[in-house]
Amino acid sequence: MSFEIKLPLFEGPFDLMLFFIERDELDIYDIPISKITNDFLDYIHHLEKMEIEVASEFILFAATLMKIKSKMLLPRPEFNEAGEEIDPREELIRNLLEYKKYKSVVEDLASLESDRLSKEKRGNIAAELKALRKVDDVDAEMQDLDLYKLLKVFQKIMAKMASRIEETKHTVIQYPYTIEQQKDFVLEKISFKKQVPFSEFITYKPDKIFVIYTFLAILELLQLSRVTIVIGEGFNNFWVEKTEPLATA
Repeated sequence: MSFEIKLPLFEGPFDLMLFFIERDELDIYDIPISKITNDFLDYIHHLEKMEIEVASEFILFAATLMKIKSKMLLPRPEFNEAGEEIDPREELIRNLLEYKKYKSVVEDLASLESDRLSKEKRGNIAAELKALRKVDDVDAEMQDLDLYKLLKVFQKIMAKMASRIEETKHTVIQYPYTIEQQKDFVLEKISFKKQVPFSEFITYKPDKIFVIYTFLAILELLQLSRVTIVIGEGFNNFWVEKTEPLATA
């Protein structure tokens, strides 16, 4: 059988580094790189003896520490653009400070989460959520709809229908006009004059339906090229002219 062992204190290499620094009360801005590297390698060897698989991030971090250690042992310091000597531990210290800051935030959030879970929830949450879902009356009615309410509404409608005395009647009126009749009417009017204003057709019979049929007849004659329209100024101001037939050779 195989067993998985998790060390919650050291879930990552930076977590292990902070443990070493706090345990030995080291200055994070002046890390004794040789001691830290030895402690880090001892921890990895300890995991290997316990037959625990070492994560690649721990191996990479150990290699980084050894690289920093070798740079500090070699008497070949590097300088920046300002001519100042570059500390090989500078990037490591910056990353450790960032990790420490975020770890502190995570711990605070975990504490808030634990405190929230320990509190008792308020009662009747279902009723509160139902009230929040009521955007308008229609949605509220649809949420509360059941078979009993449907039957009650159906009974009311049937009772209202049964109480009616007079039947509903729909009267259909047939207008005494057709498009063909109005086309003949328009052609007859323009046969006596060169131009006939549209207002003259209206004054002939100022009836709304008559005017509509006449206007539709003019449009159809226009499409058939039997009349032309001359636009004037203002609204509804135009003249209807008869189209002269083309002379055939």
